[in-house]
Amino acid sequence: MLSVKDLCVAYGQSVALHGISFEAANKETVAIMGRNGMGKTTLFKSLMGVLPTKSGAVSVAGQDITRDESFRRVAKGIAYVPQGRMIFPTLTVEENIQTGLENSKTRRIPEEIYALFPVLWDMRSRKGGNLSGGQQQQLAIARALVTEPRVLLLDEPTEGIQPSIIKDIARALNEIRKMRDITIIVSEQVLSFALDVADRLFVIEGGRLVHETRRADTDVAHIKQYLSV
Repeated sequence: MLSVKDLCVAYGQSVALHGISFEAANKETVAIMGRNGMGKTTLFKSLMGVLPTKSGAVSVAGQDITRDESFRRVAKGIAYVPQGRMIFPTLTVEENIQTGLENSKTRRIPEEIYALFPVLWDMRSRKGGNLSGGQQQQLAIARALVTEPRVLLLDEPTEGIQPSIIKDIARALNEIRKMRDITIIVSEQVLSFALDVADRLFVIEGGRLVHETRRADTDVAHIKQYLSV
């Protein structure tokens, strides 16, 4: 569903990603683990077309998107939940989700969205800015899902969120995979969350993928060494 080959991204003369390559299948969740500043957000922004690619190739379901602008990537099946969530604070929960329905034929929010995130149904008339961080994260994921993506990118979804809500988000992501043909790529520093949702884990360090493991084979102590400051 998602193929990334030899992806290089640079800020001016400074190379941030050095030949990143990985693939993710339909109904698979992949976690990109790493400390701050190691290239996780740069990778996600380049996959979304926010940062230009120096070299390499990215494709979704066999379609090359390497040179596409961000809005064309959305049309081809990528959705992005950025670090910090970026919801619209002055719009209601319902209006926030509706902003993801731009290309929908019905312009209706699917019932399954509120089934996944019941708190959003209860708060659908409340302003987005009045939600807790965890509720805003659920709202940002819901808004991304109504675009019916083939690939969902989640950048640091657990950042600043209490443990009980982290469990709710993990449960929802696992449900989404059962319901839809979708690939989920999550960047993360919380190893317990990654192990709850991911089939495979990669570690990024200095803009390079330096370790790969299947969930069942994960050496927790080894990965924690990469994550410790």
